[in-house]
Amino acid sequence: MGTALTVHAEDSTGQTNTVTSTAVAGKAKAKADKKIQTSNRTHASKHKRPGKARTAANLGPAYATRPAVMRFADELAARQSLNPQWVRRAIGQATFVPAVVRLMQPPTQPFVKNWAAYRSRFIDATRIDAGVQFWKDNQATLARAEKTYGVPSEIIVGIVGVESIYGRNTGSFRVIDALTTLAFDFPASHPRAAERAAFFKGELEQFLSLQNRMGVDPMLPLGSYAGAMGMPQFLPSSWARFAVDFDGDNKIDLWNSPADVIGSVANYFKAFGWQTGMPTHYPVSFDTAKLDLDALMAPDILPTFSVASFTAKGAVLEGPALEHQGPLALVELLNGPDPASYVAGTENFYAITRYNWSSYYAMAVIELGQEVSKALYK
Repeated sequence: MGTALTVHAEDSTGQTNTVTSTAVAGKAKAKADKKIQTSNRTHASKHKRPGKARTAANLGPAYATRPAVMRFADELAARQSLNPQWVRRAIGQATFVPAVVRLMQPPTQPFVKNWAAYRSRFIDATRIDAGVQFWKDNQATLARAEKTYGVPSEIIVGIVGVESIYGRNTGSFRVIDALTTLAFDFPASHPRAAERAAFFKGELEQFLSLQNRMGVDPMLPLGSYAGAMGMPQFLPSSWARFAVDFDGDNKIDLWNSPADVIGSVANYFKAFGWQTGMPTHYPVSFDTAKLDLDALMAPDILPTFSVASFTAKGAVLEGPALEHQGPLALVELLNGPDPASYVAGTENFYAITRYNWSSYYAMAVIELGQEVSKALYK
């Protein structure tokens, strides 16, 4: 896999919600779309459904009436060796969802990112308390995942908390509707409309192939407005490539099996180069006499600088940071009208941004995990 394509949005506070998948290469943060998350399920008789799917009043016409969509269904069936009638029926029953198109529109007004406000959305008593309970309930599994994949429990707990509040908030859009809408009616006003539509055609194909293998009715799963599913909010291609059966029951359930969720998140990060024992970031200050901020910011969040080249451009590191062996990046977190915050990000910080291309998101994951750990062990 190259890098993760993440659909996310940042409002005037810097708020970002995420959808993770495998796809288009790139090293900078993804630009703003817009995203909400609510609740989700898959098997009708077995999976939790904390919310309701969008009602018929909120939906447009079914896609069975569009010849181009049905041609795509036939081509998909041939590529994936699926029953063409099953694929036609699934895609044909999908309905256009205006809300999905609206949520995918690029923002109409500029916004000022604010790390302090963004942080307050994710590091709060609700998530910390839920995180403590999740950690207590799954302590042995988290330890096993850390031993197997090298990813700390704090990071896994932070991801699941930011993504879905530990399964409380996993999506209320029918996945087949969301993916078909985005595949065939992606808003033309978006600057990368053609690229995104092609991406979601791929996700639709992955989704139907996955549901067929799992023996699940593709009309049942609920997820985010962009088709992300379960506690870790995996898009279908991420599910297909990185989800693991970590509880040993011969199936993968990212809605109701915390063990599968924990193992799958850890496996995802391992695939993106997580390095065991490496910190995610270090404190950094500046020597104003030598500071070349433009040069330090040029690579964005991609770790590029050795410790020597980093400090030569005016970054000041102390203690363990001076012994760091890998590349570093200067990570900037804007604070609205107040001075920005900065850290020196490592390759592990960058690995977190492969889940969502946002430094704000990565720092929220890190700090939520830290706060849950503090509350657990206080």
